[in-house]
Amino acid sequence: MSTDSPTPLPPARPAEPAQPDQPAVSSVRRSASEAESRRANRADWDRYADEYQATHGDFLGDIGFLWGPEGHTEDTLALLGQVAGRDVLEVGSGAGQCSRWVRARGGRPVGLDLSFRQLQHARRIDVETGVEVPSVQGTATHLPFADASFDVVFSSFGALQFVRDIDQAVADVARVLRRPGRFAFSITHPTRWMFPDDPGEGGLVAEQSYWDATPYVEVDPETGDTLYVEHHRTIGDWVRLLHRHGFTLVDIAEPQWPSDHDRVWGGWSRTRGMLTPGTAIYVADRLA
Repeated sequence: MSTDSPTPLPPARPAEPAQPDQPAVSSVRRSASEAESRRANRADWDRYADEYQATHGDFLGDIGFLWGPEGHTEDTLALLGQVAGRDVLEVGSGAGQCSRWVRARGGRPVGLDLSFRQLQHARRIDVETGVEVPSVQGTATHLPFADASFDVVFSSFGALQFVRDIDQAVADVARVLRRPGRFAFSITHPTRWMFPDDPGEGGLVAEQSYWDATPYVEVDPETGDTLYVEHHRTIGDWVRLLHRHGFTLVDIAEPQWPSDHDRVWGGWSRTRGMLTPGTAIYVADRLA
């Protein structure tokens, strides 16, 4: 497999175009440890949180549940099942918009995020809306909860693509889930890794190997410091991973781009979305 590539892959954030006052970055394909990934991505999200919430807060909604840039909501897709009266964990909760939606529908949500700045935004919105969600700072690979604490665990473009030790993360989800329990998560559609992160027609030309799992890494060209890391798995990788940890796959949803949706979000756009999927949502149950 290649260890360096001139063509950036699509960050899971989703990413925004670089601003004039932002430092230049270089992108490479190389291995990255869990510790390196965690350190870089925590700092990246702490830097990025203010811009992210200012740019996308209205689209996300303070009490709203979006599964991805296509704009499909949990109200429409209904992938979590019943949440009223249930204990629900959001992994990679950001400012807690999805968890607040769960709370508003009678669930008992808890949010977990790596970024302290994102959790500060969560607290701000708690106060502004009066809908409070308890949140903790932590990592997906070491969930700070007792066994069988939750009925539902979900992640909407949250932590999973930033994690190298994905086996440990999914094992921990299985550990904290009661039986029966549901695990649902959205990620950049794995096939998107073949294409450059371009919302225009250039983003429709495949230039990467779908099977190349070498991580995408952004570095500071002056210092060599790692600024961002993202890890890729194929569709089959995710299916086998879930099966290995005792989950039964219920669905792989691939939301279509609405014909009247014109929002551009990083590499997500109507130009690309009308032809190729940008989001995959895995739904799996841990049965009794």
